[in-house]
Amino acid sequence: MTTVDQGTAARTARPTKIRWWVIVVLFVFYTINCIDRASLSVALPTISAEFLLEPAVQGVILSAFFWTYCLFQIPGGAAADRFGPRRVIGIAAVIWGSFTALAGLAVNAVMLVLSRLGLGAFEAPYMPSANKLVTRWLPAKHRSTGVTLIDSGAPLGSAFGALVVTGLITATGSWRWSFLIIGVATIVIGIGVALFIRNHPSEHPLVNRAEEELIRSGGVEERVEEEPPGMSRATVFWMVVGRIGWAMVFWGLVTWGPTYLSQARGLDLAAMGFATFLIFLCGAVGEILSGILADTLQKRMSPNRAFKLLFGGSGALSLLALAALPFVSDAATAVTLLCIGVFFNLFGGLYWTIPGRLAKPERVGVVGGVMNFAGTSAGIVVPIVAGLLVQFTGGYTAVLIYLAVCAAIYLVGSLSIDFEGRGVRKAVAHA
Repeated sequence: MTTVDQGTAARTARPTKIRWWVIVVLFVFYTINCIDRASLSVALPTISAEFLLEPAVQGVILSAFFWTYCLFQIPGGAAADRFGPRRVIGIAAVIWGSFTALAGLAVNAVMLVLSRLGLGAFEAPYMPSANKLVTRWLPAKHRSTGVTLIDSGAPLGSAFGALVVTGLITATGSWRWSFLIIGVATIVIGIGVALFIRNHPSEHPLVNRAEEELIRSGGVEERVEEEPPGMSRATVFWMVVGRIGWAMVFWGLVTWGPTYLSQARGLDLAAMGFATFLIFLCGAVGEILSGILADTLQKRMSPNRAFKLLFGGSGALSLLALAALPFVSDAATAVTLLCIGVFFNLFGGLYWTIPGRLAKPERVGVVGGVMNFAGTSAGIVVPIVAGLLVQFTGGYTAVLIYLAVCAAIYLVGSLSIDFEGRGVRKAVAHA
């Protein structure tokens, strides 16, 4: 067959859909990733009773994951740029699964901290690597949907983690077995993920030329993708501010939410696990919906208007839900407010569209690492602050007020971002 005939065949053949299978696999594995990290939060009421841990010490243990998770964000993104996301994800998964299993052997708080440090270090490269894969595997018009679907694994992992961990503790009679089982499962599944995904569509044996062409061209509606403009200092600054505010809320609820439901709202282990599942399931639904809305709204209005509309509603409504919590006494109403707050807070998953939208292609991994470095630095602070507030005030009202202030910071930072890179384009035009 001649080159012309081959080109014609590529254009007329029905494209395969491996791109979406890659996205689904990354989503499922990120959900498992987040079950690993959420397992300690769910098991902590049981562990703290066995080890006699005070709230301040619990806060340090919960924070430990983020020390290395934050530190390795930028190196993890750089590794994805240099060595390819497939290799980075495969190697990291085997190691972080091992550290999850190691937590099941802990005999004191120090061993728990060490296991969390290892878990954080090797989970860190996942989202920068996955974000890089999204920019390679999906046309620009579908990337908001793709990246928010993957990132929705964070709340979904917290949701299913609550059920999985409480179920394993109940079934085995020990919190230790829950860590061992989850860790081994992560290693096995991680190897399978690395065998399936590829760094580029052209490398995957199941992708035909029609799908490669569709990904390159962006489809019928978008033949030529415009070169990303790069990011101004102001955009980076507000991205960091907004991401920190968002992450304070999310990680505060992930780390202390189960204990809050258990201690402040009086839920037993089974009820706490189910309530945590409902809350973060709502967050996952909210995040997936935000990606669909972002892709849809951009067909009807400018990216700036679309994203600021979504982030404005997200920040305002999550703020209102958190601010209302101290004024309700009924546990069911509190869980409902948390479901609403987390649903809208998880619109913040759209932050993962910023690197692919604005950064130069060769810098997407690093920019994603910088952004997540900002978010995970919040994860270092919020568990410790919350633990100290609980210990010194004797309740959770101060924690809820603190999280509401963080939601306001998320709102202001998000509304200040230039989602079209207009400042950079003007600077280039006048250069």
